[in-house]
Amino acid sequence: MTGKTHIIGGIAASLAYAQFTNHDPLIMLGAGIMGALLPDICHGGSKIGRKLSIVSKIINTLFGHRTFTHSLLFLVIIAWLLSSFIPSDAVKAGVLAGMVSHYVLDMATKKGIKLFFPLSMTVRFPLTTKTGSKIEGLVFSILSLLSFYYGYQAFNFYL
Repeated sequence: MTGKTHIIGGIAASLAYAQFTNHDPLIMLGAGIMGALLPDICHGGSKIGRKLSIVSKIINTLFGHRTFTHSLLFLVIIAWLLSSFIPSDAVKAGVLAGMVSHYVLDMATKKGIKLFFPLSMTVRFPLTTKTGSKIEGLVFSILSLLSFYYGYQAFNFYL
């Protein structure tokens, strides 16, 4: 999936999750976007990979793309780091929701992900699509609608 689809996926996931918690939806929204981009730190051409190019190159050299940073192991490590150093439950929840959305979206691509890294098994859905395809555009549109819906639910007290 492209960066914009991951961003809208992180927005939708974090705002949906905010509906079931007492966390600040605005904080969860920002954290969800960060979490949605974080797994692609292993790809030098990604939004986060371009910003942190040295870190991206090191991770890609060690692990490749869609392996370690797209695994449950990485999710657990990030959850532990967040719990150890970030006091805000809204930030923690948003980052993790964004990361999970990223994993789910990449499992919908033909390449899939190494969810159980270091095992070499690739996990993908039975129906997949190519990155940048018309199907991804449809997924982006659906996630946009969900983001508006959950955003309205979360922020309607401002209106």
